[in-house]
Amino acid sequence: MKFKLDENFGRRTISLFKRGGHDVHTVHYENQSGSDDLAIFERCVAENRCLVTLDLDFADILQFPPSQSCGIIVVRLPLNPSLTMLENLIQRALDYLEKNPIENNLWIVEPGRIRIHQKPD
Repeated sequence: MKFKLDENFGRRTISLFKRGGHDVHTVHYENQSGSDDLAIFERCVAENRCLVTLDLDFADILQFPPSQSCGIIVVRLPLNPSLTMLENLIQRALDYLEKNPIENNLWIVEPGRIRIHQKPD
């Protein structure tokens, strides 16, 4: 699957996606750091990439409709998280992806659960 990681992810997170056999691009390496959220969303849509972010703004389904995308994964971290916690949440999302489609959906991944906003039928 094709992913775009928002600017708040580093090399270790990229490697989790690559180990899973995914095609991964990053906002940072494409010189989009600091870009408007809408521009990032539109680029993901145009490139058929699922956006992975820590930015809670992308959970706004009216502004960033998951039904128009290949999916959005918003990772919610508690205060003072560790890098290990972040990696565990990303890995949980990747494991969940093996049996559940993300296309047209918003996943909010947080400790203990993955909340899914699905496209209405």
